[in-house]
Amino acid sequence: MPVENNTVVSEFIFLGFTDQLELKIPIFMLFLLIYIVTVVGNLGMIVLIRMDPQLHTPMYFFLCSLALLDFCYSSNITPKALENVMSERKTISFVGCFIQMYFFVALASTEFILFGLMAYDRYVAICNPLLYTSIMSHIRCIKMAGGAFTAGFLNSIIHTTLVGTLSFCQSNEINHFFCEIPPLLKLSCSDTSVTEALVFICAGTDMLGSLLIILSSYTYILLTVLQMNSAEGRRKAFSTCISHLIAVTIFYGTGIFVYLQPRSNYSEDQNKVVSVFYAFVIPMLNPLIYSLRNKEVKAALKRVMNKNTFAHFL
Repeated sequence: MPVENNTVVSEFIFLGFTDQLELKIPIFMLFLLIYIVTVVGNLGMIVLIRMDPQLHTPMYFFLCSLALLDFCYSSNITPKALENVMSERKTISFVGCFIQMYFFVALASTEFILFGLMAYDRYVAICNPLLYTSIMSHIRCIKMAGGAFTAGFLNSIIHTTLVGTLSFCQSNEINHFFCEIPPLLKLSCSDTSVTEALVFICAGTDMLGSLLIILSSYTYILLTVLQMNSAEGRRKAFSTCISHLIAVTIFYGTGIFVYLQPRSNYSEDQNKVVSVFYAFVIPMLNPLIYSLRNKEVKAALKRVMNKNTFAHFL
C-alpha cells in the first residue's frame, strides 16, 4: 500500500513470495520444514560437540560457533517470513524492520569473519601441525570467536546507521520477505548515492577481507598437501577442508551477487530469489555439509547414541 508523499512511514509492507492463494500453504510448509531442519541440525550439532570430548578441538569449537550463528541467523528471519506467508497484511513496524536488519547484517558479517577463522585453523593444522595446539589454544580460540562476533555487530551498527539516515516517505512496500539493505535503499525517497557507495565499501571490505584470508590459507594448504608423500595423508587433509570450501562457496557466492554487483544490474526479483538461499537454505545446509562429509562427526554421533542407549538399559 503506497503512502502519500511527505507522509512519514511508520511501518513497512512486504510483498513476499506470491499473492496466489493456492501457493501459500505449499510455500509455508516448505519453509517451515526447512526451518525445523535448520533448528534441529544446528542445535543438534552444538549438543553433539559439547557432549563428545573427542570433538573438543579448535576446529569443532569454530563449527559449534557457526552452528549457533546459523540458528540465530535463521531465527531472525524465518518466523516473521512464515507469519507473513499466511497473513493478508504482511507488515512490520519501522523500528522492527531496522532491528531485523541490524541482526541480519551483524550475524552475516560475523559468519564471513568466522569462515576466515576456520580457514586459518585448517592452515595451522595442516601447515604447522607441531605448533597447532600452542597456536590454537582454547583461550585464543575464544578470543578469536569473540572478536568475530564483536566485529560483526560493530559493522552492523555502521550499515544500520547509514540506512537509518535516509528518509522513507513515498512508499512503504518492500519487494522482499525481510528487511534487507538493497530493497530499503531502493525504497528511500532520499538521495542514496553516498549511502550506496559507503555500504558497498563496508560490505566489500567485510567480504573480500575474509575471502582473502580464506584464499591465502588454502593456497598454503594446497602447496603443503601437494608436497606430502603419503596419498592417505593428502586424502585426509583434503577431506577436512572440502566441507568448509563447499559452505564458503555457497555463502560468499550469494552474498557477493547481492551486495557487490553494480546498482545498474540490480533486480529486486533476482535479489529476492538469491536471498532465499542465504536466508533459509544455507543455515540448513551447513550442519548437513559438515556432518554428512565428516567421519569424526558420524563416529561421535554413534558414540553418543550408544552411550545413551546403554544408560537407558541400565
